[in-house]
Amino acid sequence: MESITGIEIYPLISLLIFFIFFVALFYWVITAKKEYITTVSNLPLDNQNETLS
Repeated sequence: MESITGIEIYPLISLLIFFIFFVALFYWVITAKKEYITTVSNLPLDNQNETLS
């Protein structure tokens, strides 16, 4: 691996992408509206739209 030129940049890029993704996700969670979170969290329990055959 040491013989490949420029390979040392890939771990840095991966770390940067990982960090930016989780910072953006954390920001979205903090700024999300409570009503939206409640609606989405209740979707798996919503059986009113299901029809039984």
